[in-house]
Amino acid sequence: MQMSDTREIQAAPSDVYAALLDPEVLKNCVPGAQEVSGNPMDGYEATVVQKVGPVKATFKGTVTMSDMVEGQNLTIAGEGKGGAAGFAKGSASVTFSASDNGGTVLAYDVDAKVGGKLAQLGSRLIDGFAKKMADQFFSNLQQHFEGPAAPEEGGEDTPEGEKKGWLGRLTGRE
Repeated sequence: MQMSDTREIQAAPSDVYAALLDPEVLKNCVPGAQEVSGNPMDGYEATVVQKVGPVKATFKGTVTMSDMVEGQNLTIAGEGKGGAAGFAKGSASVTFSASDNGGTVLAYDVDAKVGGKLAQLGSRLIDGFAKKMADQFFSNLQQHFEGPAAPEEGGEDTPEGEKKGWLGRLTGRE
């Protein structure tokens, strides 16, 4: 399975690059990460708990970084084994370029494979899950720099009397 996307992050390319090498940032960005340790030169070890359809598994694996050019690009490759659930492995080629507003345009190309029980779930479910995981990872990275996204409705800027759910709007009551 392959996918590509871009995301704009309000931080300098060198800062985004450095964040992707920090095990604590990786732990906070990888959905389901329980533990991430290591360094870019020797690689990282990770424990990730995920549920894909009816299959829940704890994956233990390794992540390596290569093709590293500070603030410009890197390749992230990982492989994890989830016991009876099977395995997952893949790589992401990530490039960083300065955006017009002083941030970073991060572009990535991902190639991923699964085997075992996970592969039996069907490519449609796996592809959707992989896209969701990649989106969540890069959303978490974006939040690392920019903070959480602004609330859409009923946020802090909304007057107290206007914070009603759908039932309150329908009936005119809280």
